[in-house]
Amino acid sequence: MKIQNKLFLILFSFSFLLVTLLVFLMQWSIGKGMINYVNTKEVEALKPVVIELAKEYQIENNWVSMTGRHDKFIRLISEQLAASEFSPKQKKRSSEHLAFRQPPPTRPSSEQGSRPPRNDLHEGRTPPPSRENEAFYALLDRNQNLVVGRYIEEIDYSKTEIVVKEIIVGYFAVSKRNQLTQGYEVDFIEQQQYYLWIIALFVMSLVALVTLPLARHLVEPLKLITQGMHKLTQGDYQQSINLNREDELGRLSRDYNELAHSLAESETTRKRWLANISHELRTPVAILRGELEAMLDEVRPLNKKNIASANDEVKHLQRLIDDLNLLTSADIGGMRYRKKNEELTQLMHGVIDKYRSYLNDANITLDIEIIEQSINVYVDKTRLCQSFENIINNAIKYSSASCFKISLSIENSHHHSNVLIKFEDNGVGVDDIHLSHLFEHLYRVEDSRNRKTGGSGLGLSICRHIVMAHQGEITAENSPLGGLAIIIKLPIV
Repeated sequence: MKIQNKLFLILFSFSFLLVTLLVFLMQWSIGKGMINYVNTKEVEALKPVVIELAKEYQIENNWVSMTGRHDKFIRLISEQLAASEFSPKQKKRSSEHLAFRQPPPTRPSSEQGSRPPRNDLHEGRTPPPSRENEAFYALLDRNQNLVVGRYIEEIDYSKTEIVVKEIIVGYFAVSKRNQLTQGYEVDFIEQQQYYLWIIALFVMSLVALVTLPLARHLVEPLKLITQGMHKLTQGDYQQSINLNREDELGRLSRDYNELAHSLAESETTRKRWLANISHELRTPVAILRGELEAMLDEVRPLNKKNIASANDEVKHLQRLIDDLNLLTSADIGGMRYRKKNEELTQLMHGVIDKYRSYLNDANITLDIEIIEQSINVYVDKTRLCQSFENIINNAIKYSSASCFKISLSIENSHHHSNVLIKFEDNGVGVDDIHLSHLFEHLYRVEDSRNRKTGGSGLGLSICRHIVMAHQGEITAENSPLGGLAIIIKLPIV
């Protein structure tokens, strides 16, 4: 099943259960409230009976006048209910209906005496009758002992206090209804239940109209992203998804576009990398093969000079292969580093002394600007010197410079300090568009950097891997001297 259909079913099912539960709760609440209302209304209608009973008590200051007088008790209640909806005339008028018929009473004891029997006819013999069609009324003394009427303990009663001279002398008990079976209250409840189900049907229709577009709105971006991912698996990286959303799906689409762009750049780099490698390897092999075939065909004499020329091509090919192997090892994390704390100022002086004569032989003036203070860095001395060597050789071979400058300075920030090592020349330099690509594999700049010098085009790429392995940064920019500046930033211990 599709996500859109699943989401619609989940939302619709949850809404259906919630609405159904609410309808049943409201029906129960209305029914319960109506029953309580009817019970309260009946008690209010019988309040005059309480007044009459209080008068009966005041005759002899006890309930002797009411004890066993069921007919009198029936008459008081019937006269009061005659004009109300609780009137027996409106129902089936019988002693069973009002439940006043009692067996011949035994002589009651006084109010402080033993409790008279509740109901010899029902007590312990038959289950309590249903309250649906019957009303039970009873008069209780101050100790809640039965005086007259019908009082069944298994039924809930509403008890109204009978007060004489601010003293509670008894209670008038009216049984509570558990449910309604007739009257306008039942019609009202049935009408409300009907309206509730109509409202529930309308709400569920509205839910269906809302959840279906909502599910489509939430799933539509996922469909686009799924289609895009399928195209990515097929190698189609030149695509993007534009969703004008500020939610998680919008951020997902932007991340997808970044991923597609990165894969496209990686694919372009991979193709350029393979093309450059094949070209770089083909050139010395073609030259070597041509020289060897010329000597075999006796076009060129087989002498020491021609063999030395072929050997130079083999050396060039060997250097290229070594650089490729080193760079591949760096890409897969195969370059090993033995780092320890080194004093950078002394290390730079050693590098400068090593290349001073080399630069002089190339007719390049060396300018040194190094701060004389102790700078400790955590580096692999051999690998770091290897990167310095690549940068210096790169400047000598490609720049046609007459001046080379090496500077060492410290950059302070809020959190830590870094040391800046800058190599500058006054050669031809490179255009700004090439600066960000100089550290890519086999990247060359036309005219100023060509294969005639014998370089592999991998030196700066190796430098970048070495510097990054030391948690540093390497960048290229145009030098104030007029040529190229390579800047290495390393963290100070």
